[in-house]
Order: sequence, then C-alpha cells, then structure tokens
Amino acid sequence: MRSLLGFFKGLNTLLLFIPVSIVLHFTPGMNPLWVFAAAALAIVPLAGMMGEATEELAKRLGSAMGGLLNATFGNATELIIGLFAIHEGLIDLVKASIVGSIIGNILLVLGASILAGGIKHKTQSFNQDQAESHAINLLLATLSLAVPAMIASHYHQLNTTQNNDIVNLSIGVAGVMLITYLASLFFSLKTHEKIFRSNDAEENEEPHWSKAKAFLVLGISTVLVALESEFLVKSVEGAAKSMGVNEVFIGIIIVAIIGNAAEHSTAVMMALKNKMDITINIAIGSSIQIAMFVAPVLVFAGLLMGHPMTFIFNMAELAVIGLSAIIVAFIATDGKCHWLEGAQLLAAYVVIALAFYFLP
Repeated sequence: MRSLLGFFKGLNTLLLFIPVSIVLHFTPGMNPLWVFAAAALAIVPLAGMMGEATEELAKRLGSAMGGLLNATFGNATELIIGLFAIHEGLIDLVKASIVGSIIGNILLVLGASILAGGIKHKTQSFNQDQAESHAINLLLATLSLAVPAMIASHYHQLNTTQNNDIVNLSIGVAGVMLITYLASLFFSLKTHEKIFRSNDAEENEEPHWSKAKAFLVLGISTVLVALESEFLVKSVEGAAKSMGVNEVFIGIIIVAIIGNAAEHSTAVMMALKNKMDITINIAIGSSIQIAMFVAPVLVFAGLLMGHPMTFIFNMAELAVIGLSAIIVAFIATDGKCHWLEGAQLLAAYVVIALAFYFLP
C-alpha cells in the first residue's frame, strides 16, 4: 500500500485521469471540453514515463545506441498525437502542433530553465560546440520548412492538397531533413563524440531499472498515450468551440505544452543543478528532433494514410519559427547564459501565445 501511494505522487497523480478520460469519452452527450481536458492531463505523466523508460534503456545500451534510442523515442508523444490527427484529417492541427513544439522547446522550456538556473547561479556555461551544432541544425530546419511555402506562394499554388508538385516537393524536403538528421546523429554520437561529451555527471548515472522493466513501462505507456491521443484528437474541435479559441492556438500552445510537460520539468531541474549541457540538449535538441525527424515522418505517414501533409506553413507560423531560431542562435552560441536571457525568451513566447490566442 505504501509503495502504491509512493507511486502516485508528483506528475504521476495525473495518471488517475486515464480512467476518468475513458469514462468521459464513452459517456453519450459529454461536453468534448471535459474529454479533451482529461485526456490532456493523462498524457502528461505518460509522456514522462516514456521518457524515463527511454533514459533507463539508454543507460544500458551505451552512448551510441542510447543516443539513437533517445532520438527515436524522445518526442514519441508528439508523433503519436500527430498520427491520430492526420488519420482524422486535421492537417492544420498537426502543423500547428509541430510549430508549437519547436517554439515551445526553444522559448518556453529553454527560457524557463535559463531564468531559474540564472537566478540561482548568476552565470552558467555550457558546451559551445554542441550549442553551435544545435543552432545550425535549427536554422537549417527553419529553412527547410520555409522553402515549400515560399515556392507555393510565389507561384500561387496554395491549394496544396490538390497540387502534386507541392506534395512531391514536401516529400523531397522531408527526405533531405531525415538524412541530415541521421547524419548529425552520426556526427555527434560516433565521429565527433568527444567534442560533444558533457562533463555533467548526470549522464554517467547507473540505471535504476532492469531492462525488462524499462521495456515494459515503455510499451504500456506508449499504448496508453495512443489511447489518450485518440480521445484528445477526436474532442479537439468541440473543445475549441467550447473554449472560444481557434484550433491553431490549441495546436501551437496547448497540445505542444501537453507533449513536452515532462521535458519542461527535467530541463528546469537540470538548470537548477547547473547542468546546462543537459538542459540545452533537452530544449534545443528536442526542437531539432521535431523539425527534422517527427515532421518528415508525419509527411510520409500522411501519404500512406491518404491525407497528404505538405510543408506549407502559413507566414505567421514560419515567422515565429524563424525569429525564434535566430534569437536562440544568438543566446546559445557564446557558451554562457544568465537569467535575463531566460526572461527574454519567455517574453517572446508570451507575445507569440497572445498573437495566436487573438487570431480570428
């Protein structure tokens, strides 16, 4: 009994919303907002459990395989939500959640971490080579996401679901991004691993779970995330109407925060411990993974599902990604940070959230 009570503490308390969401989903006439809220709250601890299981497996498999495992499952929650949204034909929601995850990690997560860590430690330092590599990849991802929209806008081919050229262009760009992402992994985990090696002791921790337990937790949490993602996606339209907001705001702000909540807390905790290499890797690395791995996979998945998703983001979405990437590049590439930079990143995020909240 004591161990059970010990398990249901912190974020794990929200696991109680799993049965609640199931009951609400299957209750006739239920307000979609309640289903959406229950599913969203249930996903938060499940995403944390997936992340913890992945980390435990990474510790047992070595740096190269562990890095690859983290790269594959690091943003599995966003990928699963995106797959269900594509299946329902909610392409705009998928694109908005991609944008939200990118800016959420580099502005909200990194900003909160730098602010918290800077208040406690005044000035903090991190691996400059790693940060520069992340910044370049982030800018490359921004360029890759922007090019199809620029081409479509120039040639007035904005009816992208019917235009085979734009679909094929998006597939080509997705392929290039995936290859580049894999190359960057090989660079940081194999050929230049010493350059990217962190001095943070946290990375050399011994595993606390057995391999069997880690696989079991990863499997169960993945299945439950898939279930809750289905509830979330099917209730999102009704929830948007009930809240009086647009679906773009839900995708960019709410869904993105849900998928990254566990990472948010981990990044801030590492910054408070003055382990900024881990914080940078969580925040900027996750944004890169969303842009260069998750987004391309969703493009190919949409093609297989009969709901083609292109890289045609609207100008507002591209602007916030591009400007956010530039701000982070300036902050990340000098190898040190202080609390004011964190406050500036958070200010940028609040401005963007307000803009999309008041979007018609």
